[in-house]
Amino acid sequence: MATESKVGSDAVGAVPLLDLKPQFAEIRDEVMAAVERVFESQHFILGPEGAALEREVAAYVGAEQAVGCASGSDALLLAFMALDVKAGDEIVTTPYTFFATAGSIARLGAKPVFVDIDPATYNIDASQIEPRITWRTKAICPVHLYGQAADMPGVREAADLHGVPIVEDAAQAIGAELDGRRAGVLGHMACFSFYPTKNLGGAGDGGMVTTDDVELAEKLRMLRDHGMRPKYHYRLIGMNSRLDELQAAVLRVKLARLEAWHARRGEAADRYRKLFAGAGLLERVSLPETAPGRRHVYNQFVVRVGDGHRDALRDHLREQGVGTEVYYPVPLHLQDCFRSLGHKEGDFPESERAARETLALPIYPDLTEAMQQAVVERIARYFETR
Repeated sequence: MATESKVGSDAVGAVPLLDLKPQFAEIRDEVMAAVERVFESQHFILGPEGAALEREVAAYVGAEQAVGCASGSDALLLAFMALDVKAGDEIVTTPYTFFATAGSIARLGAKPVFVDIDPATYNIDASQIEPRITWRTKAICPVHLYGQAADMPGVREAADLHGVPIVEDAAQAIGAELDGRRAGVLGHMACFSFYPTKNLGGAGDGGMVTTDDVELAEKLRMLRDHGMRPKYHYRLIGMNSRLDELQAAVLRVKLARLEAWHARRGEAADRYRKLFAGAGLLERVSLPETAPGRRHVYNQFVVRVGDGHRDALRDHLREQGVGTEVYYPVPLHLQDCFRSLGHKEGDFPESERAARETLALPIYPDLTEAMQQAVVERIARYFETR
């Protein structure tokens, strides 16, 4: 059996962490027609494509309003600006996330107040939020990490107790659901990224904020356009963060296929589970858990490898042609730029353990069963001599 599996595994060749070329081949004609439509119009900023995408994303997530912007990082920044977050304010969030979550807080002179994660889902541990709220707290920012919604009932309980708004960091979670409601309507505002690696990814940077609050949406629209309303009259000090028409046109083509791509990611996740079980690896590799009531959209398929094996396994897979990534090797509370917060190793033990043990494996709509079998066989090969 081992000889047969190695032959099959080697026949597949390299398995990249992500390959967008098959996706583009599937939609090439529509994408190029959409791009040509924009060039023919010569309308590149704040035009009909962006407005249409905003309506379509709002409808998709179930929100009343959507406001496009230049990136997911800017979406967070704009959301906090819309809440009048200023120097000295605090926002409760998680240290186990991409830098932009806390970076956007710090850029406004506010303080990110960290709460450790639930080790099963890697999302914020809602039971630890309430003690971290003070009179300076302006918002709670849970992150729907890897494509799974956070414990929003628990987050809302703490938020409601203190009357503070919730800003969802849904950069990795468009289409994720909790009890039938999608990320994007689980707080007061939600922030999305259209970076190319996301489930709904553009041909460059892009982002969006969704909300049911019409007044907040209008404020966001002003803030993304220098605070201007009407032209050359500035009611707020805003920024230049507009989603351009080319990105919007490409994203509209992709949004129409997003549910089908989500389904294929889910099928790939299910195949991994069967393959890992069949290879007898479940004692060595912990697979992603989906919390009750969730729909996981698998922006990443993150496994946990304990006993100090993670880095060695990653090196082995690199040699075997399998792409992997560590999201994230250093939690934010231990990053040099946040040294002034005064945290030390051991302050958030679950975030630190996840940083030592987690490894993202390839997952995308065009990942084939043979490629997944090769990934699992090469992982099994690593553990054969250990």
